[in-house]
Amino acid sequence: MDRLNSKLYLQNCYIMKENEKLRKKAQLLNQENQALLTELKQKLTKGSNPKNNAPNSNIPDLNLNSSSNANPSSSSN
Repeated sequence: MDRLNSKLYLQNCYIMKENEKLRKKAQLLNQENQALLTELKQKLTKGSNPKNNAPNSNIPDLNLNSSSNANPSSSSN
């Protein structure tokens, strides 16, 4: 029984470590996505007709889901 518990404990540690790596990677990808979206919005704003000042509603706001990543370390492991 102790051997099984030790094995499961080590597997759990490994999974938590991999989870943290993936969480950091996702956070970096989200930051890159935000930067690219900002750049795209700026280009569209500069290239749009000056008579039409309405914002382009076809571009999604990626900040809507960012609250789920606000504090990734607070999740229970």
